[in-house]
Amino acid sequence: MRAFLLLCLLEAAHCQEYAWGGPGSNTDNGGVGSNTNDQASCGCCLMQQQIHRMKTFFNMSLNELEKELVKTKNIINSVRASRSAFSVALTDDDSLTCFGPFRGEERIIVYKHVFINLGDGYDVNTGVFTVPRSGVYSLALTVYSDAGSPGNSLAACAGLLVNGQLMAGLSEKNMEDQEDSASIVIALHLKAGDKVSVSLPIGCFLCDDSSHYNTFTGFLLFATD
Repeated sequence: MRAFLLLCLLEAAHCQEYAWGGPGSNTDNGGVGSNTNDQASCGCCLMQQQIHRMKTFFNMSLNELEKELVKTKNIINSVRASRSAFSVALTDDDSLTCFGPFRGEERIIVYKHVFINLGDGYDVNTGVFTVPRSGVYSLALTVYSDAGSPGNSLAACAGLLVNGQLMAGLSEKNMEDQEDSASIVIALHLKAGDKVSVSLPIGCFLCDDSSHYNTFTGFLLFATD
């Protein structure tokens, strides 16, 4: 911008130099002044042409910089829009509360406590994470259950679903442990709009409190669209 202003000042100064009559005007010295002025006029024209070329160059350079700035802003906005991460827990109750067991059919587990929900992909009302952008995602699931007392049946189990299809599952069923836990971590290539959720199989139950033993986490590793 400073260089552009300098060019404008130079051009104005050369124009003012001949304000008295203009380059090439006749004088009373027998034509000598006319030749001198013609030479000066020629030099002024060359200078103005050079200034014009420099102004054109600066304008072109400025336009290219503005285009690159717009591209960079678009890339940054795209990266910000693609950020996606969530981490939730079953409950935040002070006392241990169990979800299940149920009969008849498996249930979608609705995790009520939200640690982070970047991009708002996780719906706390349905327990479903809707994939915002196609890419490779890391998904992690941890389950915990408490049978209540030794000798009771323990059934800590869950399934990781994508569009209702089982991708991975974990199960800990026995009568030897009063409490137990299990975890899985997988990476999946998901498409925008895919629905990711966790199901509780028939007869299984999970127990949690403010210690957050049951968690469901996912985040975008890299986009592929």
